[in-house]
Amino acid sequence: MKVKIYPSKCSGEVTLPPSKSMAHRAIICASLANGKSIIKNIAYSDDILATIEGMKKLGATISKNKDSLEIIGIKDFSNIQDKIIDCNESGSTLRFFIPIFSLTGEKIEFRGKNRLLQRPQHIYEKIFKEQGLFYFQNSDKLEIEGKLKAGKYIVDGNISSQFISGLLFTLPLLTGDSIIKINPPFESKSYIDLTIDMLKTFEVNVEFIDDLTLSIKGNQKYFPTEYTVEGDYSQLGFFAVLGSLNNSIICKGLKIDSKQGDKEIIEIIKKCGLKVKVLENGYKFYSGTPLSCEINLENCPDLGPILTVLTAFGKGKFKIYNAQRLRLKESDRIEAMEMELKKLGVNISSDENNIYISGNNNYSSCDEVFGHKDHRIVMSLAIMATLLDKPLIIDGAEAINKSYPNFFEDLASLNIKIKSKN
Repeated sequence: MKVKIYPSKCSGEVTLPPSKSMAHRAIICASLANGKSIIKNIAYSDDILATIEGMKKLGATISKNKDSLEIIGIKDFSNIQDKIIDCNESGSTLRFFIPIFSLTGEKIEFRGKNRLLQRPQHIYEKIFKEQGLFYFQNSDKLEIEGKLKAGKYIVDGNISSQFISGLLFTLPLLTGDSIIKINPPFESKSYIDLTIDMLKTFEVNVEFIDDLTLSIKGNQKYFPTEYTVEGDYSQLGFFAVLGSLNNSIICKGLKIDSKQGDKEIIEIIKKCGLKVKVLENGYKFYSGTPLSCEINLENCPDLGPILTVLTAFGKGKFKIYNAQRLRLKESDRIEAMEMELKKLGVNISSDENNIYISGNNNYSSCDEVFGHKDHRIVMSLAIMATLLDKPLIIDGAEAINKSYPNFFEDLASLNIKIKSKN
């Protein structure tokens, strides 16, 4: 799908979709709870659908309503419906599922699309092989067989927090107690905090006994509950930058005291010298010119692509550092944004871990750019397009379905002129 976005001045307010990170976690916990749970405020992105379908294959009964789920969780791991699990392109789904599905004791095959099975999984490979369990991966599939055992786990903290979360969903269900030791640097800790909070919601307790050690008691059970998913700060990033560069807007539907790591977008925008007003359930962003600064992505890597747009319109030089994990996402996000922004005249360069941008406020459309099959690249380029001198076509715009199917509708509701062509 191609989308044509016209230079437009935004106005009004938008309600952010529910957090994809929290929805994944709630669906998994509810599916592991023997009984009926209700999960409210759900948006059916491709990633969330992958998690729903996977937990149905584990044996959960899941009924979809317009924006909520009724989930009857499993009694045990003996009722698996299918041993081939399609994770589509969802890294969270795959990494959360691998240890959970090991508890079936069956040979399980995971499949995925695009770059999913090229993304690093060696943390799990090492764990499975150390425990004498079967693990195989190539570009087409990932296979496991054998139940994980309680005990001591040593995990690198700078690859992805998703491995730690996957273990945290699983280890409380084992007979014995477990410990997870995290090798520093420990990045994206906020996502572990989200997992721990969700576990507590379903009456499973996990705790840090020091900054790098998690203690997990065994023989625990998930209990069904009713839960409402909060708004998504990862998606707020796009509208926060739109309001900060284009024209003032209000963003609603957010939990102001959220623990989401991408809430850091608020502090980053303030660090750039721009004004943000806190509202009862959201924020108002005021347009201005970002001022030269350095931005740390250690705990908020998903903000990387849209921050290249923010800084491109700034005054002076910007450095976005600790960005290396962007190279391991749905695309190499550093390379993708550098390639597309250069077409528009942005002075951007990079090395393995850092992005360097010299700001400007006057860019010309190159007629067409490519979304690199990556939802966050497409959405970032869409925000950029509103600020150019003439319309910009984004090829591969359907990638937004991965996380935010209504993105272009919400953008259009803010007075941005958009035309799409399938």
